[in-house]
Amino acid sequence: MTELKQTLLLTLREKRDVALAIFFGFLAGIAGAALMASSGYLISKAALTSQMTILIVMGACLKLFGLASALSRYAERLFSHRATFTMLSNLRVSFFEKLSPLAPGIFQKYRSGDLLARIVGDVENLQNFLLRVFYPPVVLAIVFISTIFFTSYFSVAIAMVMLIGMLLTIVAVPAVFAWRQRRIDSAVRASRAELSTEATEFLYGFRDLKIYQQLDRKKQDLTAFSERYGEQQRKEGFEENLGQSVNAFVALLASFFVLGIGAYFVAEGQLDGLYLAMLVMISLAIFENVAPMAVFPAHFEENRKAAARLDQVVSEPVQAAGDSELPLNALDIKLENVSYTYPEEERRAIEGVSLRLAPGSKTAIVGPSGSGKSTLLQLLLNILPADSGTISIGGEPLAALDPEKLWQRMNVVLQENHFFFGTIRSNLLIANEAATDEEMEAALAKVQLGAFSLSSKVNEKGENLSGGEKQRLAIARAILRGESLWLLDEPVSSVDSVTAKAIYRQLFEQGKDDTFVIISHDLTGLEQMDQIIVMERGRIVEAGPYEEMMEKQGHFFKLKQIEKSIFA
Repeated sequence: MTELKQTLLLTLREKRDVALAIFFGFLAGIAGAALMASSGYLISKAALTSQMTILIVMGACLKLFGLASALSRYAERLFSHRATFTMLSNLRVSFFEKLSPLAPGIFQKYRSGDLLARIVGDVENLQNFLLRVFYPPVVLAIVFISTIFFTSYFSVAIAMVMLIGMLLTIVAVPAVFAWRQRRIDSAVRASRAELSTEATEFLYGFRDLKIYQQLDRKKQDLTAFSERYGEQQRKEGFEENLGQSVNAFVALLASFFVLGIGAYFVAEGQLDGLYLAMLVMISLAIFENVAPMAVFPAHFEENRKAAARLDQVVSEPVQAAGDSELPLNALDIKLENVSYTYPEEERRAIEGVSLRLAPGSKTAIVGPSGSGKSTLLQLLLNILPADSGTISIGGEPLAALDPEKLWQRMNVVLQENHFFFGTIRSNLLIANEAATDEEMEAALAKVQLGAFSLSSKVNEKGENLSGGEKQRLAIARAILRGESLWLLDEPVSSVDSVTAKAIYRQLFEQGKDDTFVIISHDLTGLEQMDQIIVMERGRIVEAGPYEEMMEKQGHFFKLKQIEKSIFA
């Protein structure tokens, strides 16, 4: 039950609606029992008396109880569903607030399909918490206890039979099937997560599967996952139906015992026969309401697992955001013996890196693929926390800075840049909501996209743009940001060399006094950089100005020779 603690607290926030739902649920249950009781009493009374006054009064009571039951049931549904929808809203907000500080590092731990299944499916499953888990046992217990006290006035033995029936149908049978459901539900959730993950990957990789003629094999795999999930669902459905049948049988058995014991007491003269039909009808009425408890085990286990899966996603420790302010002048960057290892990896991505990037300097970080260049950039962005060592920007430790305020002072272009469905204008306004059309058109012209209209359509993820156009549009967004610290990760890797040089020229002219950190595998045009850093296997193996490094004929010189031999 500890997994559902957060969901319970969010539900109890709406204590007014929850209390009203329970109150009206109790009234509906009691009115239903009273309706059946008065019906039984009326049948017996009509057989024993000819006084029309009593029969008319009892008939009026039947109508009153029927109307009260209907109105109470409506009010119960109204308040319980309103509380549920509000709880779901609060749950989504709470989950997002916990999830957002973990992004994008969360994608290193979970596959996108599995994460989507948790965010959508598991949150939706928790809508049943109030309606199927928390609420029914409370209402049924109150209705049963009230009815048992009423019944004990006529016969303590019958009241005890109803009490035993209550314990069996509300506690014992659901507990047994909850234990059985726990074993099945784990398999169902695992199968659903596998299916969701594979389906997402199938859609993402459809084009590549088509090109490499692996579509049929992937379809077969997906069909196998679907069949496995369907089989697990069938088992779950069978278990749920079995629980309903057993609970209904126990409820019917309890009513049968009420009838049998009542008939015995009437024969022995210990119970007035006038009340026998009434007591039997009461038992039928209250045991008829135990149907929600038959599905309680399935919903309880489903909610418990859903809450546990959501907690698992957001249970990672989050580094507390600092509140230090960055100075308004140009920012310098210092790293001292910084190391980082990705989760569940043995090899360090960054190991013992120390460097200083002076304000207004232009630094290129080069090296082979997998050398740690992009990881170093994510450390500077405070997306990944360093395992050891210190990083400071503008004289302030990175850990003491609020990430939001830090990113506001940066112009960032990553290897993978997301573009939203909309227009060129809407995607540029992400960087600067106050930008005018003239400023946006000027930014497009600086990255050689002057032919683009601001109203040009952009498909989801920029699918209608080429790789080079995406990179240039991302640079245009960074230009509109207008800050003095540039962090660029392979910004022109998909652009031809002539266009790339023109873009760099525009950036350096615009930001003469800005600080540039450029990660690049292209070694051409680095003569204008103040400092070149060569990385290999997570370490800095060489650093210095271009001319000095060429004279040393070290790692950078060898990389240049390899590049010349390839493009000669």
